[in-house]
Amino acid sequence: VPVPAQGLTPGVFIHPNTEEEGTEPDLLVSGSLRILEKDAEVLVDFRPLEDPVDPSNMLCAGQDSSSVVEWAQCPKEKHQSHQLLETQQSYETEWDMLNAVSFRKRSSARGEGLLNHSLERSRWAFSVSVSDLRSITVKDEGWTFVILQQKEPSTSLPALHFHQGGSREFLDNLRRFALLTESPEDETCLEVSTPNRALSQSFENLLDDNSFGLIHKFRRDPYVATFGGLSKVTNYIYDALRGAEEQQQQRPPEEVADLLGEVIPGLEINQQEEPGFEVITRIDLGMRPQVTRREPLSADRWSKHLDMEGRVQDVDQLKHEVFKGGLCHAVRKELWKFLLGYFPWSSTSEERRCLQRVKIDEYFRMKLQWKSVSEEQERRNSRLRDFRSLIEKDVDRTDRTNWFYEGLNNPGLTLLHDILMTYCMYDFDLGYVQGMSDLLSPILYVMENEVDAFWCFVSFMDQMHQNFEEQMQGMKTQLIQLSTLLRLLDLTFWNYLESQESGYLYFCFRWLLIRFKRELSFQDVLRLWEVMWTGLPCQNFHLLICCSILDSEKQKIMEENFGFNEILKHINELSMKLNIEEILQKAEGLFHQIRSCKVCVCAL
Repeated sequence: VPVPAQGLTPGVFIHPNTEEEGTEPDLLVSGSLRILEKDAEVLVDFRPLEDPVDPSNMLCAGQDSSSVVEWAQCPKEKHQSHQLLETQQSYETEWDMLNAVSFRKRSSARGEGLLNHSLERSRWAFSVSVSDLRSITVKDEGWTFVILQQKEPSTSLPALHFHQGGSREFLDNLRRFALLTESPEDETCLEVSTPNRALSQSFENLLDDNSFGLIHKFRRDPYVATFGGLSKVTNYIYDALRGAEEQQQQRPPEEVADLLGEVIPGLEINQQEEPGFEVITRIDLGMRPQVTRREPLSADRWSKHLDMEGRVQDVDQLKHEVFKGGLCHAVRKELWKFLLGYFPWSSTSEERRCLQRVKIDEYFRMKLQWKSVSEEQERRNSRLRDFRSLIEKDVDRTDRTNWFYEGLNNPGLTLLHDILMTYCMYDFDLGYVQGMSDLLSPILYVMENEVDAFWCFVSFMDQMHQNFEEQMQGMKTQLIQLSTLLRLLDLTFWNYLESQESGYLYFCFRWLLIRFKRELSFQDVLRLWEVMWTGLPCQNFHLLICCSILDSEKQKIMEENFGFNEILKHINELSMKLNIEEILQKAEGLFHQIRSCKVCVCAL
């Protein structure tokens, strides 16, 4: 489907062999390249666009803050496509690039079109299973092009040309499902390994793979590496812990901790209890009480909590109602501002209007700071330049299946970009770190207002700040707290995980980093966050959420004797398969179970 040439991201092309009979000279075949999951198989899929491209007439759009990546779908298939994504995908697709170069059709002297479009589409389209790939050749000749080599028969697919970038994102996402290692004979060739073969490689060999290796990437930017897909992290950490396959003995905990500290900077493991913990272990925690959930707080019920001047009455009771049932969507825009601390609970309606006027001025003063930076200034400000580049890249792939952010030239994407850039001015020491767009997206969706969304995001980031700091101290602390808590709640399961070198629960990293944003459907994330923002029944309720999910999965993990790699893979594949109400119900039951035993766990 042709698209306008404004604010677009360039696509992927095939250069047909001009010596083939019937092939138009200088013709480029533009199309969409996707990595998709279908019938338990991961496929690399290329689909040409309706019209071939005449390179002499390409109109390439410039990169700007509204550049986007569109999900490849026809308008008539839009609703069906969204349903398919919800039911079939067990992960959030992070890379799905559509050609974004407009063109003019060139007529021949005889008045005929370039080619029969239908025949041309079927001619160049291909779909190949990742498990059938032998190698991938990556070359650079002005732009990057990639050649996929199949195993049986040993043939090459048409070269895929990334005229204006995107090849690195493609390879990064492919590493979710296969191990790509540089060939010792040819540095431009990446060998594609099946899972079994990948697991046979030692950590020491992988450590030397600085061109394409994940370990190198982890050391440079652990967030980028983690968000590239947890499944591709699996083999590296597994090999880091296990070493070569012939080493059957289990590594001592101290050595495991040291290795993981190397893999994930800032996560040096303290073998002793985390300071501030007092854990009293009991043989029997007693029965877990049954708890019930309620209906979401309605607009009518919310209005009854406000007095004549707009003050919130009985805040504790209101928080309890939100915790037990969440909110109906109609009241989220107003109540989230209180839950996040943007509005004081004791403020009147007039005081809140005055506060908003002040906050509007403050926001646009900060926004003007980066808007007014000239290209020459930015050329000498590498941090701002890097922030902008990363924000533009992340915005293009944040929640693109949600109607609020889908399609091209979407104003929601522009607001997402501008708020994140302004946050860099608000907290330049932290700036932008990958994952922050995931925290902002639901807030902007609810607020539908740039300024309100920004200040709510600022309040949320005040809570989440340590997760994104360079030393990752917040993540280290939470993982240790979670491990301690699980050991208290279910020593048998914890011992099993420990025996599989998984006692530090690194497979929960993404859960904690962005508060389950990529594990739940968009609407379920809204429900979970508003419940957690109440601060009930304890400040670290998110740790009990983790325990609740693990409790539901422990039987399968233990009965099927999952090892380190299988545990990571299984947890990663829970994405979009979790029931939020069941999770919340069980997490609250776990809290009461602990409280009934009068166990002091400072993590709570």
